[in-house]
Amino acid sequence: MAKSNARGIRVPSSLQEQIEGEMERRGVGEWSTMVVELLEEAMRTRRAPGIVFVDGATSRRPVVAGSGLEVWEVVATWKEVGRNYERLRAAYEWLTEPQLRAALSYYELYEAEVERQLEREARLTQERVQEELPFTKAR
Repeated sequence: MAKSNARGIRVPSSLQEQIEGEMERRGVGEWSTMVVELLEEAMRTRRAPGIVFVDGATSRRPVVAGSGLEVWEVVATWKEVGRNYERLRAAYEWLTEPQLRAALSYYELYEAEVERQLEREARLTQERVQEELPFTKAR
């Protein structure tokens, strides 16, 4: 577990209400837990402009702003094309240069996180999904 430090902070009432609303939506019970999550996202979006976070099935996920593509998807393609940027551009011709660079920058900053997601996605074979979710089988 990462070391943590206690800090006192004064929060305007309107911001407090927004944080509490977010806690309710996400099912987070502790105010400090929610604030830390929000601060972590804010720092990540500052370090990797062009990346936003959206709710996923199990957690918040980094997405290329304006595209709907998760960072891991762009990185997986980048690896498939031999880490060749021109081939990546061709694969995602509808994305702008800043959008592609944002995904690769996020990967550079948070490689271990993205690699874990790539590993999870690789384990989701059609057979495994159908075994775990039988309703997905064709009848």
